[in-house]
Amino acid sequence: MEVTINNQNYQLNESCSIEQMLTAVISTETNGIAIAVNQTIISKSVWDSYLLNPGDQVIVIKATQGG
Repeated sequence: MEVTINNQNYQLNESCSIEQMLTAVISTETNGIAIAVNQTIISKSVWDSYLLNPGDQVIVIKATQGG
């Protein structure tokens, strides 16, 4: 299935959770990031069970330091 992550299209397995997507696409530490699917923030506590659907728009937001 195809999903859009931060405005780039990716091919993922048909049954792919947010956690699996992060492992496959964004191989970085998951601390300090937030995920929105179709403009709805998804709680980190359900990333392992929240399944993505074809055509989903995913935004990965990484916290940064600065001022």
